[in-house]
Amino acid sequence: MRETENSLKKWLSSLGPAIITAALVLGPGSVTITSKMGALYGYSLLWVTALSAIFMMTFTEMSARIGMATNQSLLTTIRQKWGKTAAIIIGTGSFLVTASFQAGNAIGSGVAFSQLTGGHSSVWVILFTLLCMALLFSSNFYRILEKIMLILVGIMLIAFLATFITAKPSPQGIAAGLIPSVPDGSALLIIGLMATSFSIVGAFYQSYLVQEKGWSKAHVREGARESYSGIVLLGFISALIMMSAAAVLLPQGFQVNTPTDMGKALEPLFGNGATTIFMIGLWGASFSSLTGNATIGGTLLSDALGLGSKLSAKTVRICIMSVMAAGAIVAVSFGQIPLQLIVLAQAITIIIVPLIGFALYAVANDTKIMGGLANKGARNIIALAGLVVLLILAANTVYTLLIK
Repeated sequence: MRETENSLKKWLSSLGPAIITAALVLGPGSVTITSKMGALYGYSLLWVTALSAIFMMTFTEMSARIGMATNQSLLTTIRQKWGKTAAIIIGTGSFLVTASFQAGNAIGSGVAFSQLTGGHSSVWVILFTLLCMALLFSSNFYRILEKIMLILVGIMLIAFLATFITAKPSPQGIAAGLIPSVPDGSALLIIGLMATSFSIVGAFYQSYLVQEKGWSKAHVREGARESYSGIVLLGFISALIMMSAAAVLLPQGFQVNTPTDMGKALEPLFGNGATTIFMIGLWGASFSSLTGNATIGGTLLSDALGLGSKLSAKTVRICIMSVMAAGAIVAVSFGQIPLQLIVLAQAITIIIVPLIGFALYAVANDTKIMGGLANKGARNIIALAGLVVLLILAANTVYTLLIK
């Protein structure tokens, strides 16, 4: 028994970088899309959560290996390999993408908590943003961030698992949903889920997180195991939401347009308790993304400008606060993400997302940089398939913005 407890403690203590990545990826946008997919197509798109998790695991582990193989930041490596311009484009582009979506995370956290406790959502947006900023002034922000994300992932797991159990989904439907199929009209939702769950910016930042944790080449196995564990949890939670929506929303013909719609649909069938549990999970998803998304954007901006990449650096914390402040201002001023901001984020994504993917792939295959930790065999095959997916996502964005 003690040996089992020690193994569990060791596993939990090794969790950190990938849990942070998983928590920031699973935000209000992911909750909305997975709920919508379940409401419209039942269990038939469950395979998409598994596929996106496989791609995310591959690139997250690849990025972690880069962080452990080098003693410098990934943007510094890119700067040395391709020049300052490439590093600035990737770093500032990542900052703009995260800043563009920060408003949605702020709105999600405010709306979810206002549903739980009452009060205007804007008040909660401001309070949660100030709380996130206050955390930046702690003596060891990384350790606090790691613990908060572990707690929030635990909250999401418990809340959405409870929703799943309450919904009583069909085992036969779940099994059938793991077989790939593309129902009529589902292509855009599949692309949307891939875009939110397969976060290449989040994977890119994994290299920074393993260095913050102090991991080196000696921790490669531990880092790989931790990367896989964190992203598997991400895929599992996404699947729980979709399966719950398939069991509850599809029979009602309920349409999902906002992150809170799933919670509202639960109340007539299962009472206030089920709605409250789901909203707690939604708040966990929103608050984790609110904190983690800003951390990525601020860190990469600071590093791109040559101002440092460690979370303890003053310039990094100022950049992180700027992302948080921008998101809160937009959330309070508009109450929703302005169309112009969405278009801007999409336009940046066309350039940045494939570029980051190819940069990760190229660095991970460079034996001069990676040595014995360079990519091999199956990893490269899956990574290449992931790059194709990134190009498809970019092509879809071009079609949406310029052609459609």
